[in-house]
Amino acid sequence: MILLVGLGNPTPDSNDNRHNVGFKIIDAVNQKFGLSKQKPKFKGLLTTGTISNKKVYAIKPLTFMNNSGICIRELIEYFKIDTDNIIVFHDDLDVDFSKIKTKFGGSSAGHNGIESIDKFIGKDYSRVRIGIGKPEKKMSVSDFVLTNFTEEEKVDLENVIKNIIESIPILIDKKLDLFSSTVNNK
Repeated sequence: MILLVGLGNPTPDSNDNRHNVGFKIIDAVNQKFGLSKQKPKFKGLLTTGTISNKKVYAIKPLTFMNNSGICIRELIEYFKIDTDNIIVFHDDLDVDFSKIKTKFGGSSAGHNGIESIDKFIGKDYSRVRIGIGKPEKKMSVSDFVLTNFTEEEKVDLENVIKNIIESIPILIDKKLDLFSSTVNNK
């Protein structure tokens, strides 16, 4: 079993925030692979289905970014999912806009959603870091991640999400480096 997690904040006005790119990816996965209707479970919106002949759960935690780990721990304990079968999609300031980087384990680099997950389940899971750019003018990081993407950025972001979705089978096979190079070179 594979668990796909998209990080974000569950308020309607957060939908196009930089911090919500993980939610957008889970929505695209659900649509592309015809996963079940979203159901509120484990303090999140959960879908299930099959991708590349593997049972997949996909969740958008409703606990707000800073408490994402609560939702994830409940779900993996219930379904007995190993942490090395978890893939988390999240925004990253340290990655150039519209690029992605993947890694297994490691530091949270100050990302509060990742820090929460690390606290509740440890660090042994995969991360897909989606570049959201850095603020151009003096603005706090916390304010910047809560700003909406510009119209131009939304177009670029749609292409990135499309490339991620097309390459999901590679990711589910845990070929992180191949996944990154495939998505970034499209």
